[in-house]
Amino acid sequence: MGYEDTNNQTDALTRDDVSIDEPKLYKVLLHNDNYTTMDFVVQVLETIFYKTPAEATQIMLSVHHNGVGVCGVYPYDIAESKVEQVHELARRHQFPLKSSMEEV
Repeated sequence: MGYEDTNNQTDALTRDDVSIDEPKLYKVLLHNDNYTTMDFVVQVLETIFYKTPAEATQIMLSVHHNGVGVCGVYPYDIAESKVEQVHELARRHQFPLKSSMEEV
């Protein structure tokens, strides 16, 4: 007494049956201020965003000259965590460095 498939169809899903939405991405930004040192901004970029010294310097100069610089693009949870890490590190070093995220 087993199960009989009278229609000869399978219940397996194919790739065409499943749609997977890509997660929304967010740019993490650093904002210029008149107090945070350039060296500290480079340190933040190297330690939190894993940028090379050359990449960190380039982004820091963008922040300095343009008022804002893009640190990276991440899914929401990671971007939010990076923003929080920047603010925590800045607080510990008594700098007013601000970071934000913006949907791509």
